[in-house]
Amino acid sequence: MRFLVDECTEPKVAKWLKEQRHKVYSVYDEVRGADDDSILKIANEKNYILITNDKDFGELITRSKKSHKGAILLKLEDERTENKIRVIQKLLKSQSKKLEGNFTIVTEKIIRIISEGKKSKIVIEKEK
Repeated sequence: MRFLVDECTEPKVAKWLKEQRHKVYSVYDEVRGADDDSILKIANEKNYILITNDKDFGELITRSKKSHKGAILLKLEDERTENKIRVIQKLLKSQSKKLEGNFTIVTEKIIRIISEGKKSKIVIEKEK
């Protein structure tokens, strides 16, 4: 899959995705400091699914109806890199076919996929 990893999501997440054989564009490495509109434009033009934990992207996509090729918003209680990777790994394992073109909100316990006004909620177990 093709992912654009926002700088706030951390370079280690981008590195892990590359190790999993995904095509990755790292905002941290390529356009550090870019504004949200520019990041979303790059993701859209280059056909990347955005991965971020910046809630402003939720606003841009749901309220401002900005075009996107898919976006994953991580809303995590534990913001450590290891937890981000664990949550993304579970998401990719269970929902990878539903990510393209949809807005996906992920917590440690819930995956919510929003597709053109339709919402679906998947409850996942948190590791102990």
